[in-house]
Amino acid sequence: MVWNEIILKKGRKMDKERLITKLKVTKMFFDRSTDCLTDEDSNFSPKDGMLTTAQQIAHVAQTFDWFMEGAFSPNGFDMNFEKHFTQIGKIQTVSEARKWLDESYESAISKIENSTEEELNLPIVDNPVMGGCPRNSAIGGIEEHTSHHRGSLAVYSRLLGKEPKMPYA
Repeated sequence: MVWNEIILKKGRKMDKERLITKLKVTKMFFDRSTDCLTDEDSNFSPKDGMLTTAQQIAHVAQTFDWFMEGAFSPNGFDMNFEKHFTQIGKIQTVSEARKWLDESYESAISKIENSTEEELNLPIVDNPVMGGCPRNSAIGGIEEHTSHHRGSLAVYSRLLGKEPKMPYA
């Protein structure tokens, strides 16, 4: 059973306050565990061909936007990943990336606040990503994806000789 079938079988609805809280906690955990990374670390990459520290954070920001836009778009998710990676490749510093993340986070919260419960529970257009799931399930995608990159950046931090904070403390 694929995960979207699990969500659909439960008929899962989530109120706006819970969705916003999930985003706030996700962002708080990410910020806490990555706050040891500075602009001096922006160009660090563990290996050629991997994202830099700044690009990792930019990718998280971009994915906040991608999930929210895809969940509400009549066309579904933009699957042009080459274009997405070109955009994050333009980000040069951790500060730039964090600014984008802050803006994306605020935009996601605003979208939830300005949507009705009915709109949040409408199905995502049929497509390869979460097709048929309620729009609010995009928040779970943001949460999982951000957690994944939080872990990657913890490894980057340690490779840089830094100690990332425990996100849950």
